[in-house]
Amino acid sequence: MAALDRPQLLAIAPLYAPALAEVERKFIVHRRAGIGQDELPAPIRERIRGVITTGLRGFSAPDLEPLPNLEIVACFGQGHGTLDVAAARARGVIVTNTPEWTHEAVADVALGLMLGVMRRLCEADRFVRAGRWLDGAFPMSTDLRGKTCGVIGLGAIGRAVARRAEMFGMSVVYHGPSPKADVRWRHYPELAEMAADADCLVVACAVTPSTHRLIDRRILSALGPKGYLINVSRGAIVDQPALIKALQSRAIAGAGLEVFDDEPRVPVELRALEQVMLLPHLGSSTHEIRAERTARLLANLRAHFAGQPPPDRVV
Repeated sequence: MAALDRPQLLAIAPLYAPALAEVERKFIVHRRAGIGQDELPAPIRERIRGVITTGLRGFSAPDLEPLPNLEIVACFGQGHGTLDVAAARARGVIVTNTPEWTHEAVADVALGLMLGVMRRLCEADRFVRAGRWLDGAFPMSTDLRGKTCGVIGLGAIGRAVARRAEMFGMSVVYHGPSPKADVRWRHYPELAEMAADADCLVVACAVTPSTHRLIDRRILSALGPKGYLINVSRGAIVDQPALIKALQSRAIAGAGLEVFDDEPRVPVELRALEQVMLLPHLGSSTHEIRAERTARLLANLRAHFAGQPPPDRVV
């Protein structure tokens, strides 16, 4: 197929470099590079048949409007509330994703954060590196065994976290819109009640209008000065200023955070706190997950432009 005969795509988000290289072998890819689509030359806009995005970036109606011949939006990742499927449906545009099998890897990170903040592993590492062990023993930490882990959102990630927490000797309870018939763990309809009973809260729910800033001052207060907060979902679910105040005042014992309000900008107030473990949103950043996502992204695009139904069609 001649170069100009290849379908032309627009990448509206930075893509995993090996994945982008694979896509560029089969398609002509224009990169947004910070300019609005309505500022793209009209001949290019008219030739764009597909958009590539990521689960974190997603897409909205204004991303689609300037592209009159758009047929498909292919998402590298799943997207949690970031894909405007209604806008795509209204335009007759197909949307595909790469269905998650990242939940086990994200749950591993959640348990790492729990161990890190409750056993104070990062603090202990800094203690040794600074040569302070010579001056005396490191302060005591908190055992996971016998504690209660409250999981917020019992989807695939929440369930994987719950299974791991049980293996560490923790009791598991959960909060969500309704109880799950296929689990034995106790369901709490009221989050504040669960926070008061839990030693550690793990945020594993999706971002929705009802979960935006779900973890606020009231929930942190209920968690209390011996409680820990772990967030492996999205920064928007936690009231970040309220969390900083709770940590500074020791209203809660500590936090393990993989996600933030305005990534990659992390407030200096959080970075200054000893009892906080901070990770750069790396739950799905494994070689295996990225290779699988690349393969599925390509499979969706190839199927569509071959006139076949994409295997991972959302709309």
